[in-house]
Amino acid sequence: MNIALIGYGKMGKAIEAVALERNHTIGLKIDIDTINQFTGENLNTCDVAIEFTSPHSAVENISRCLDAGIPVVSGSTGWLEDWPAVKRKCEAVNGSLLYASNYSVGVNIFFELNRKLAQLMKGHNDYVVTMEEIHHTQKKDAPSGTAITLAEQILDVLPQKRKWINEPAQHPDELPIISKRIDPAPGTHSIRYSSAIDDIEIVHTAHNRTGFATGAVLAAEFLQGKKGIYSMKDVLNF
Repeated sequence: MNIALIGYGKMGKAIEAVALERNHTIGLKIDIDTINQFTGENLNTCDVAIEFTSPHSAVENISRCLDAGIPVVSGSTGWLEDWPAVKRKCEAVNGSLLYASNYSVGVNIFFELNRKLAQLMKGHNDYVVTMEEIHHTQKKDAPSGTAITLAEQILDVLPQKRKWINEPAQHPDELPIISKRIDPAPGTHSIRYSSAIDDIEIVHTAHNRTGFATGAVLAAEFLQGKKGIYSMKDVLNF
């Protein structure tokens, strides 16, 4: 594949390294210094775009790729209030979009574990569930997109929880997510069920960006020749 990298920061460079190892090429690298090259003509020289930017630019970037008719893999977080509009856009142009809050294969296995644990804990109201996420200080959004995905999985299962909040809970129907920003942590997520008798906890800790980058390239490979909207569940056949 010839890949367009929309966003060429630390994540973009990690994706580039994995893509080259897997015998792909990088045809376009877009960052703040090369934004003038972000055109439909240049996009059309590539087979797929992988977009990792910021919450403020993600929607416009995805839309530009869809308008150019290029499949797009997006890993930007913090913009999902605009998901319905992006979904409509993709459908209107018969485009190809794959979005995940986290592309790590390990994290997506962790998502499945989280959902299963929440199902097992349903009805055990003597346990109180809390969450914590730790990232490096350059991360722009809090809580992380991964933490939000984990929280929403729990909310879907546990009837006693109505919403997540990014602070300690004040009411029983709140699911607290405590966000910490500590360098050089690439990402740790933990879910704990605590009672007077014991604690049950699951934790995922990323050691570097390679897992995220590998998953993004796998997603781009999966998206080739497809139309529609997909997720990592489709890539991993969960």
